[in-house]
Amino acid sequence: MMFWKLISVIVLVLAVGTTLLLNGAFHESPEAPAYGDGWWGKGEKPTTPPDESISPFKIKFDGSALSDLKSRIRNARFAEGLEDSQFHYGVRPEYMRKVAKYWMNSYNWTKKEKEINKYDHFKTNIEGIDVHFMHIKPNLPPGQKAIPLMMIHGWPGSFYEFMKIAPMMTDPLAHGGPSDDAFELVCPSIPGYTFSEGSHKKGLNALAVARIFDKLMKRLGFNQYYIQGGDWGAYIVTKMALISPTSILGLHTNMAVTRVPFQPLLLAIGSYFPSLILSSKEDQDKVFPAGEHFFDLLLETGYMHIQATKPDTLGHALNDSPIGLAAYILEKFSTWTNRKGSDADDGCIEENWTLDEILTNVMLYWMTNSITTSMRFYKENIAGAYQEPLYEITVPSAIADFPMEFARVPEPWTRKQFTDLVQYTTMPRGGHFAAFEVPQLLAKDIRKFVTAVEARKQ
Repeated sequence: MMFWKLISVIVLVLAVGTTLLLNGAFHESPEAPAYGDGWWGKGEKPTTPPDESISPFKIKFDGSALSDLKSRIRNARFAEGLEDSQFHYGVRPEYMRKVAKYWMNSYNWTKKEKEINKYDHFKTNIEGIDVHFMHIKPNLPPGQKAIPLMMIHGWPGSFYEFMKIAPMMTDPLAHGGPSDDAFELVCPSIPGYTFSEGSHKKGLNALAVARIFDKLMKRLGFNQYYIQGGDWGAYIVTKMALISPTSILGLHTNMAVTRVPFQPLLLAIGSYFPSLILSSKEDQDKVFPAGEHFFDLLLETGYMHIQATKPDTLGHALNDSPIGLAAYILEKFSTWTNRKGSDADDGCIEENWTLDEILTNVMLYWMTNSITTSMRFYKENIAGAYQEPLYEITVPSAIADFPMEFARVPEPWTRKQFTDLVQYTTMPRGGHFAAFEVPQLLAKDIRKFVTAVEARKQ
C-alpha cells in the first residue's frame, strides 16, 4: 500500500514539475520577438529599391472560368447519404445536392461582384508578394477625422466577412451611433487567401504577416491605428501588438489567443473542483469539465491536423472539385456557429446566412485557386504555436467572448497575457464568424472599446 502511495506522490510531483517547466515558471518573462524583415517573392530578393506603389483593383472573373465552374457543378458526383445521420458525418450529400442546384440555377455572381466592388480595393507589393486590401473611407464633414481600424479575417473566411459590418463602422449615424466615431477601415486578405498572393518560400507565418500588415498601414499613412481580428486574424493582431506596440492604439479580438501559466494543472484540478480555480459559474462553464471541452475540440479539429501537416495533398482534391470545396467550407459555417448544427439535416447553416452569402465566400476561394495556399498557413504556424512562450500584450485590449466559439478563455485567465485589458464582454449570442453573423453586436463592442481608449487621451 505504501509503495503505491509513494508512486502516486512521485507521479504527482513529476506532473506538477513538468507543468511548471512547460509554462515557463523557471524562466523570466520573454522579450517580444524582433520586428525583422522578409522576402516571400520568387527567386532572390532584388537589390533595387522596392516598388511601394498602391494600385486600384477591381474584382472581375473571366467568363470562361465561370463556365468551367458550372460545368464541374453540373457533372459532380455525389455519395449516397446515410439514414438519420444529419451532419454528424459531415455535410449530407442530400444537402449538397440542394446547394449545387441553387449554385447552378439561382446564384448570380455578377450581382455579388458588383456588391463587393462598391468598396474600393487595392493591391500593393510588400516583401515580394502582392497584398490585396479593401479600403473603406467614411464621408465626413470638413475637419472631422476618422479612426483608422484594420480588421483581419481568418480561415475559411475572407475579407468578404466584413461587408456587413463595414457600413456600421463607417456610417454610424445611419446605424444608431454617434456621428463623431466613424472609422476608416482597412480589410486586407492574408497572403495566400483569395486576392493576396501566396508566399513562394516556406516560413510565412503569423509573425511575418503581422509585419507585412503593419507595413501596409504605414504605407497608407497610418502611424498609429486600431486592430481587430478573429481566428487567424486574432493570432495576427496579437503579433502586431508584440512587434509594433507603439503603432497599435488598441487591440480588439473576438477569439482570445492565449493560455495561462500552469494551465494543464489548473484544468485538471478545476475539472473536479472548479470553484477552487474560477470563482464565477459563468467562467467555470467556459473551460470545465476540461475533458468534455477537450473532446468537443477533438471532434472539430480534424481539419487542423491535416492542414498543419499535409495541406497540399488535400489541396489537390479541393482545387479540383467546387462541390468538394463548398462542402469543406460550409461544414465550418455550421459547426463553428451552432452546437446543434450536427443534429440537423441542413446543419442550421441557413439560420445565420443566405446561400448567396456562403457561396460568395466559396467563390472567392474557387476562382482565385487559393484554398491550398490558405491552408498552408496552418503548416507554417501550428507547430511553432505550441512552443511559443507566453508573451505579454501591453497595448490596450478588448475581448469579445461569443458563446458558440469553441475555444473560450475566461476573463481572469486573459488578464495573464493581456496586461491592459480594458474590456471583456460575454456576448449574448454568436459564434466564430462574428463580423459575418452578428455584425451589430461586434460593431457595438468595438465602438465601446475605442471610446474607452480614446477617453484616456483627454
